[in-house]
Amino acid sequence: QVQLVESGGGLVQAGGSLRLSCAASGTIYRIIVMGWYRQAPGKQRELVATITSGGSTNYGDSVKGRFTISRDNAKNTVYLQMDSLKAEDTAVYFCNLIRSVAPNNYWGQGTQVTVSS
Repeated sequence: QVQLVESGGGLVQAGGSLRLSCAASGTIYRIIVMGWYRQAPGKQRELVATITSGGSTNYGDSVKGRFTISRDNAKNTVYLQMDSLKAEDTAVYFCNLIRSVAPNNYWGQGTQVTVSS
C-alpha cells in the first residue's frame, strides 16, 4: 500500500503564492506518474499538473505559466509551486500516484486552497 500526505494549503490573497507538498510512503516502487488534481464546490475534479518518473510534465490549461510541478525522488515527494493565484484557483487539491502494479491508483486526503479576491 501507498500513503500520500499533502501539506501547504491555506488562505492567500489573489496574486500571491503557495507551495503544496505531497509525501509518499509505504510500498513505493514502479511509480509511473505523480500529480495534482483539484475539485471546486459543485465542479468535477480536474487535472492541475502531473510529472512522470522520467521528469516529463503536463499541466492543465488554466494553470499553464503560473504553476510548476517538481519532484524529489530521494524524498518521494512531489511539489506544486502556485504563483499568480486567482480566486478561481480556490479548490481542494488532491495528490495522485499511479504505479504499474496493482493496486495502482492512490489519492491523498486533499488540502484546501482558498484565494481571496
